[in-house]
This record gives sequence, structure tokens and C-alpha cells, in this order.
Amino acid sequence: MKAASVLIAAIAAASLLTARQDRDFLTANEVEQVRQAQDPNDRLVLYVHFAKQRMDLLQQYLAKEKPGRSIFIHNALEDYSHIIEAIDSVSDDALRHNRPIDKGTQAVLDAEKDFLAQLNKIQDSQPKDLDRYQFVLQTAIDTTGDSRELAVQDSQKRSAELAASDAKEKKTREAMMPSKEVASRKKDAEAQSTDSQQKKIPSLYRPGEKKDTQPPQ
Repeated sequence: MKAASVLIAAIAAASLLTARQDRDFLTANEVEQVRQAQDPNDRLVLYVHFAKQRMDLLQQYLAKEKPGRSIFIHNALEDYSHIIEAIDSVSDDALRHNRPIDKGTQAVLDAEKDFLAQLNKIQDSQPKDLDRYQFVLQTAIDTTGDSRELAVQDSQKRSAELAASDAKEKKTREAMMPSKEVASRKKDAEAQSTDSQQKKIPSLYRPGEKKDTQPPQ
């Protein structure tokens, strides 16, 4: 009987983990709003708004000690962390393309200062069910702290670091590529180049006429 109970608990835990992995951190409506916000500043401000909503939800869940609330707290923290990561991705992409994000960055800095204070306060208050979402709470704290450090960096310095990181990553990918594949790609590229050049050279002969054809005497 005891073994059966353990098996049931294990299956339930596995199902819960799968459900968490399949769950999106943004709603369908939020995704559409992000798509419409083409300017990186607008997109950053929008993500800050979404992060604040998750923090508000988190405070609501923590305010009432109800059975089963830990899963809602866990999900809110997890979604929040993904949103902060999205903020960093938008900032990095904008800097890679030399697009100004002063307005968005300021909004991020102001909001993340408050978010970090709230998260640390939750950690310090030691809720009774903290052990059930301790990991995602610490992840949220670390993610927010790292994001703030990136946001306060000089944009030119951060752009240079991104360029260096991208170049290093490209070099690593090429080094890990099998030598045969590298040679094959190089051969294909050379063949395409030769074929392209040949196609560009116009023929001086009429259809059916050979190069050794002699002019009539």
C-alpha cells in the first residue's frame, strides 16, 4: 500500500513538472502586445509592466495562507524571471543593432530596484511554505540583480562586450564543427562561386557552333 502511494506521488510530481515546462510565461494577449511594440524602448516598458503584474500577483498569493498557494507563488516567480530575461534579450538585441534604449533602460532600472527589494523582503520573512518555492525565489533574486548590473553598464562598453562574446561563440561553433563538414561547405561555396562566374560570362558563339569552327574561305 505504501509503495503504491509513493508511485502515485511520483507520477503526480512528474505530471506537474511537465505542465510547468509546457506553460508559457506570457498570455496570448501579452504576446500580441509584444509583437506590436516594435520599438525596443516600448517593448522594454511593456515587459516592465508585465513583470509588475507578476509581482502584484505574488503579493496577493503571499497575503493569504491558503492550501495549495505554493504552486501559484512558484508559477508567478518563474514567469517573472522569464520576463526579466526577456528584458535583457531585448536590450542586448537593440545594442547589437545600435538602437538607442535610454528611455527603456531607465524604466527597467527604476522598476527592478523595487522588484529586488520586494523579493528580498519575501526571502527575509521566511514564509511557512518557503521550501516549496525557495529555488525559484532565489533564481528571481539573482536574475533581477544580474539584470540591474547589465542595465547600469555604459551602453558602448556593453555593446563591445556583446560583439566580443558573439565573435567568440562563432569561433567556438566553427571549432566544434567536424573537419569533413567544414571542407564540404568550403568546396560547395567554391563550386557555387565558380558556377556563378561561368553563368555571368556571355557566350560568343551561336547555338550549335563549336569553338573550333573555322570561318568560310
